[in-house]
Amino acid sequence: MAQKSAVGHKVRRLRRKLGLTQVQMASELGISASYLNLIEHNQRTLTVQVLLQLGQLYEIDVQSFAVDDGGRLVAELSEVFGDPLFEDDPPTAAELADLAEVSPAAAQGVMRLYRAYRDARHRGRDLAERLHADDESVGEAAATQPGEEVSDLIQGQRNHFPELDEGAEQLYAERRLGERDLQEGLIEHLRERFDVKVEVVPSKEAGGAVRRFDAASGRLLLSEVLAPRSRHFQIAHQIGLLQFSDDMDRYGDHASLSLAGSRALSRVALANYFAGAVLMPYGPFLEAAKTMRYDVERLGHRFRTSFEQICHRLTTLQRPGAEGVPFHMIRVDIAGNISKRFSASGIRFARYGGACPRWNVFSAFLQPGFIRTQLSRMPDGTLYFCIARTVRKEGGGYRMPQSRFSIGLGTEVSHARELVYADGVDLSQIEAAVPIGQTCRLCERMDCAQRAFPPVHHRFDIDANVRHATFYVSDPKGR
Repeated sequence: MAQKSAVGHKVRRLRRKLGLTQVQMASELGISASYLNLIEHNQRTLTVQVLLQLGQLYEIDVQSFAVDDGGRLVAELSEVFGDPLFEDDPPTAAELADLAEVSPAAAQGVMRLYRAYRDARHRGRDLAERLHADDESVGEAAATQPGEEVSDLIQGQRNHFPELDEGAEQLYAERRLGERDLQEGLIEHLRERFDVKVEVVPSKEAGGAVRRFDAASGRLLLSEVLAPRSRHFQIAHQIGLLQFSDDMDRYGDHASLSLAGSRALSRVALANYFAGAVLMPYGPFLEAAKTMRYDVERLGHRFRTSFEQICHRLTTLQRPGAEGVPFHMIRVDIAGNISKRFSASGIRFARYGGACPRWNVFSAFLQPGFIRTQLSRMPDGTLYFCIARTVRKEGGGYRMPQSRFSIGLGTEVSHARELVYADGVDLSQIEAAVPIGQTCRLCERMDCAQRAFPPVHHRFDIDANVRHATFYVSDPKGR
């Protein structure tokens, strides 16, 4: 077996960080300097034996060499340079791939600069809009970067945090949560372990919050508007914050979390991960998922969780040696805003612009509550099988607004037969697959009637005397 990913730049960066020459590192690894040189230039594969030697000698996480962050980096660079700012002289795909491979740190720096530029531009736009609307004082518009940083952290871990999964499994076993009332077991754990009392109170007493923890009095207040399964999740969330604070802080101290608010947001995300792992413990959940062929609704009945929680949990099944189907998940609102995205399937999501309107995650709003399936084809020919369904967030009363979101869940087509939703679908009919893209600026399909912008490498010529089905199609005569 060999690690086939192009990871030579990672080996080179590690060697330089340690201050070693190729001769020195090769000697410590028990290989020739010429062979190490070939590995660093991706001309030889990194064997499992050499990978294990790297981990033992230099105390590094060998899984970091298995993560395909190169492809993700190239995709994100492509989106950055898809901005109209660079349309006069955009770099080629090969140039972006070279940048990501040869100097990933420089590539990350380019993306940080671009994010800073976008945030400054958005703040200026928001400020102008507010000043135009009225003359009241205007506060600085909130940047969205903390969420982006946390999303990058989660994606870097492939949405899998083994310490939290193991802690959740231990709690599940110790409190026999599979054999008794779940809420009773969680409340008992909080009381006996942390001397915290759980109280369900009117929304007003909780200060309008659905969960409020008062450390001074040792009270966890849950709003009465929460459904029972939501109470389970919030109690488990608080247990995670109290019991696994050190693990969360370790991830929160990651160098990639550089902005104010990112660390606190990461704790929320990790506590949510832990809560999901308690309600859906890894081993039993994976076994049930395989047995039920990833039937999301049946899994929701078994584990007493929501459609969205099941979909989210399915994206986390990345334990080495016990993996589930590699899924991607996306959550959008009716305006097209992406509020959640995870990808273990290899699909790339837009970060700086709107997603492709042909994804079934958008058409799901046309049939609320109905599961829609889609065989999709990306511009590079990769096929994905996806499902999508709307979910409703209850407001808690007649005058409280309800929110609707659409949840998309999918995987590369080679895994589709493991899903009950693929029954009866002819996955071999490639021509029947819906052509989709990452975002208009990166998609070369000029015949798309739903295209909103021309692709970055396409010269936008307008002939007032010619009109095609879509505004951006070039004249077939080349004019």
